[in-house]
Amino acid sequence: MAYQKLQALQAVPVVKSDTVLIPNPGNQTGEGNRGCVLYVGTTGDLKVLTAAGDTTTFVGVQAGTFFPVQVLQVFATGTTADNIIGLW
Repeated sequence: MAYQKLQALQAVPVVKSDTVLIPNPGNQTGEGNRGCVLYVGTTGDLKVLTAAGDTTTFVGVQAGTFFPVQVLQVFATGTTADNIIGLW
């Protein structure tokens, strides 16, 4: 069975942006950025850029959800969810 780490070492509020990636606090150079998982505090749609390079919109993400996708960017355009926290 695969092991999944369920604890985060760092938690940082995510600023939605159509141009800027989520800065990784543990890797300031940005090299090898594998993204972060998210906590979504307010229900809404979530448009993201995944670590694999896919851009997609997840519709109707519920408040209080841990979002288990490696995310590099949360777009301002197309995202109505709010109070988003990046977890590493």
